[in-house]
Amino acid sequence: MLKLAIFGSGSGTNCQAIINAIEAGTLDAEIKCVLADSEDAYILERARQHNIPAIYFDCAPFKTKLDGEAEQKVLQTLTDHDVNFIALAGFMRIVKDGLLNAYAGRMINIHPSLLPSFPGLDSGKQAFDYGVKFTGCTVHFVDAGVDTGAVINQKCIAIENDDTLDSMMDKLHAQEHIAYPEALQWIAEGRIQLNGRRITLK
Repeated sequence: MLKLAIFGSGSGTNCQAIINAIEAGTLDAEIKCVLADSEDAYILERARQHNIPAIYFDCAPFKTKLDGEAEQKVLQTLTDHDVNFIALAGFMRIVKDGLLNAYAGRMINIHPSLLPSFPGLDSGKQAFDYGVKFTGCTVHFVDAGVDTGAVINQKCIAIENDDTLDSMMDKLHAQEHIAYPEALQWIAEGRIQLNGRRITLK
């Protein structure tokens, strides 16, 4: 069984989707703890509402990455909670070598675009402003790059003529909430087979 830690920085809607899937019996996993780099991130409140340990960690002096003393404290927290897999869900920091090495092949992320298009921040706005007709979300393994890990799952949405950025993002988030628990269940079932960058399902 996957023993998950979920990392986030904001409202935690993807965390909620994972919680809902576990409670519905469609995801064979247990959330051991939820971690956030902001004390008032609502993802922590979502965890508390489901009696999941909710842990804030201070990343100072770094503003954009999890590194140094904070990284060491997080690694100890994961050990203390018997975590064997990490799901990043709106975590707005770059993960560095300590965590990458400790959880190599056992850390995934969800990104609001069809990678490799529009990596990095504000990818939904990037896609909308670019004028693409389709966008979506990508669940991928985490590596040392920014949104460069092997693709596990993708969902696509059409951008209609009358869509606004907000309406487009609403459709995109709805697909994220399907794609993330689905990808985690494939992993829980041992169905993921990695050949170079290409992932196939057994």
